[in-house]
Amino acid sequence: MTAKLTVGIDLGTTHCAIAVADLNLEKGRSTVLQVPQLVTHGAVEERALLPSFLYIPHESEGAQALPWDAERSFAVGEHARVRGVDSPTRLVSSAKSWLSHSGVDRHVGILPMGAPEDVEKISPVEASWRYLEHLTEAFENHFAESGLKLAEQEVVLTVPASFDAAARELTVEAALAAGIDKLTLLEEPQAALYAWIEAMGDRFRKELRPGDVILVIDVGGGTTDFSAIAAVERDGNLELSRIAVGDHILLGGDNMDLAVAHIAKRKLEADGKEIDRFQMVALTHAGRSAKERLLSEPDLASYPIAVAGKGSKLFGAALRTEVTRDDVYTTLVDGFFPVVPMSARPAVRARTALTQIGLPYASDPAVTKHLAHFLTRQADALSKIEGFGHHKHGDARDRAKLLHPTAVLFNGGVMKSNVLRERLLSTLNAWLSEDGAPPVRELSSADLDLAVARGAAIYGRVRRGRGLRIRGGTARSYYVGIEGAVPAVPGVEPPIVAFCVAPFGMEEGTHAALPPHELGVVVGEPVRFRFFGSSVRRDDKAGAELERWKEGELDELAPIEVTLPAEGRREGDVVPVELSSQITEIGTLLLEAVPKEPVKDNERFRVELSVRAEG
Repeated sequence: MTAKLTVGIDLGTTHCAIAVADLNLEKGRSTVLQVPQLVTHGAVEERALLPSFLYIPHESEGAQALPWDAERSFAVGEHARVRGVDSPTRLVSSAKSWLSHSGVDRHVGILPMGAPEDVEKISPVEASWRYLEHLTEAFENHFAESGLKLAEQEVVLTVPASFDAAARELTVEAALAAGIDKLTLLEEPQAALYAWIEAMGDRFRKELRPGDVILVIDVGGGTTDFSAIAAVERDGNLELSRIAVGDHILLGGDNMDLAVAHIAKRKLEADGKEIDRFQMVALTHAGRSAKERLLSEPDLASYPIAVAGKGSKLFGAALRTEVTRDDVYTTLVDGFFPVVPMSARPAVRARTALTQIGLPYASDPAVTKHLAHFLTRQADALSKIEGFGHHKHGDARDRAKLLHPTAVLFNGGVMKSNVLRERLLSTLNAWLSEDGAPPVRELSSADLDLAVARGAAIYGRVRRGRGLRIRGGTARSYYVGIEGAVPAVPGVEPPIVAFCVAPFGMEEGTHAALPPHELGVVVGEPVRFRFFGSSVRRDDKAGAELERWKEGELDELAPIEVTLPAEGRREGDVVPVELSSQITEIGTLLLEAVPKEPVKDNERFRVELSVRAEG
């Protein structure tokens, strides 16, 4: 059956969602599909959100039956989330954050982290695949009468704007394992804006005007993402261009849940109870419900928390306490969203020599400090955009200390709280006032949990010219490190030149015109490629060589380790090559080394992105 739908999938850190839009229609709302899932053992319900949790049951718990699989040996969704409170060592969570963690091999079974030997472990890639597999099965269950298969539809899968190329490729790998072949990646903040445009209908043209800068603040379960999108007028038409993307910040609802868990832990310890690390995990999952209820229900003064006591792998005497509204407000609002000056920067604490393997969470929990850093670092982001910055003589933006947004669109489950949105808006407006700019206006979002899935579904129409498209290409410039050929000197590393292989804003599906270079690659033995990225160097052209750069201008990415085939050559030979680079249709960076004297037709050394860091 031919494709007629575009399917949007939000593969979130704490929730997943799936939406569809009819490609044959010029307009029309997207539709969110209800996802069947276990909510308790033996009970299946349809819900709009599929919690991103995978539970590996004890053999005594039996099959985790679904309508399409009576013998399923694991649970995904609400039942998994709830069971994890009592049995945290059997719960896989935050797989998306692990997927972007370059410090571990993301193909190896490491989750649940710290689980005993009798619990099967899976990789972050497999966990992501299982979530996508469940959504695939739910889609085909929904369309069982018409026989639609997800593999036959056009699928738009969202990723954080700050995901690096390796994390994007791993996301694609998980999708392919789930049988999703026709795949496009879309940045989550862009998807949220597409959803807002869809919800507004033709009214959006009254809300957005040329000269506007939309700041998308996306605080989800595992990450905080900032993007800036400019509205420009070209040939009488309104166009949108993504001009800046923030760093990948592992800071979100998960951190806040942990903070609530520490409140509960202190209260339990004050009552003479001892809490081990597994009970702490259970407290964290219980803290999520407390956080959500106390921030969203003004009349709720406190919320009870209970976790299993020691004495059984599955059950034990419950430990009970409660957290109050004042506890949550003091810890979450003032701790994660403090009022700070625009000169504030996230603190970086010194790491100890030995540390447990875990996610590289942000050292500073203050979202407002990370936002100040993003806006000041991107103060010149509009300087080369027609109609902005230096093109408007005397505008406050010419003298700006920070990027001046005119509108804010919130996204992510954390931002459902009016208290947190108001704190961010008041803090941001104080900075803008100090910098001589007018206050921002908030673009109302109908559903912060489902906006990304809806926007992804609508993007399928947008790609066909049926709607306003956000342009921008790559959010960073990318460079490969070239080692200088110099004599060895004890204690001195060879100099590295950063060679630009993908300039800022390079569009998907395009190649970079790299100048000829005298380069060589070693074949037949392991070699390492060093890569760098920059979100602030916007003027470097493809082929530019950087011998020096300022601190903070370039960030080194995960190294790429490969053994290039030595077919027709000796191991260790240095093969003269020229580099070729492209941004693929799905938005990943592909670098190829083309031999100057090939030993076979169309010989190319494709540089695969490594997912293994040095250990």
